[in-house]
Amino acid sequence: MDWGNVTAEDLIEALREVDWSSPPRPLSEFFSRFTVPRSYAKWNSRLKCNLYYYRTNYFLMIVFILGMGFLRRPLAIVAALLTALSIAFLNDSFAGAFNEKVTRTVRQFSPHLAAKMRPPLTPVIRGRPSAKRAIYICGRPRWVFVLVFSTVSSILWFVSCGLLTVSWALSVGLLATLVHASFRTPNLKARLNTFREEFRAVWRNYSEL
Repeated sequence: MDWGNVTAEDLIEALREVDWSSPPRPLSEFFSRFTVPRSYAKWNSRLKCNLYYYRTNYFLMIVFILGMGFLRRPLAIVAALLTALSIAFLNDSFAGAFNEKVTRTVRQFSPHLAAKMRPPLTPVIRGRPSAKRAIYICGRPRWVFVLVFSTVSSILWFVSCGLLTVSWALSVGLLATLVHASFRTPNLKARLNTFREEFRAVWRNYSEL
């Protein structure tokens, strides 16, 4: 895949829809080889490829750095978890998997309540859904949970006075991600793993290739 032709909007859309349940890449691979990109085009392509391929590693690294900054602030840790969860709900795969696990757990105790947590049926016209399938969590639109978790986490950030801490920790985490993604040389495995077959479902311009 020519990552130089993938726009930032396409990459963000791909990261929003791709499956994040895959385990992180091994540390031996994550820290194996670093080189300086020869040009801006090479750096741009490498950055997008690494952000997509090592997405789970970067997410865990940022969470770890945030956790280290909140060791003395329990409320800030809860706020960070709620913030991370609200962001994770924006990913279609995570939201669907979370809804499925919660529904299965509730079904074991109350099948009637689990039935109410099912998403509404989408009308079908001529064998096709009449509208794009919306994501529901526990029978409610996804944005409801994102709004609630974001509001609660904002209140906890304010109460714990951890805004300055999270700003520094998040800046360090994002800077570490940018540095690694810029200098980590994409290997053959990364290039093959992010080929068209994996990216076709989430790249809006795939049909134009």
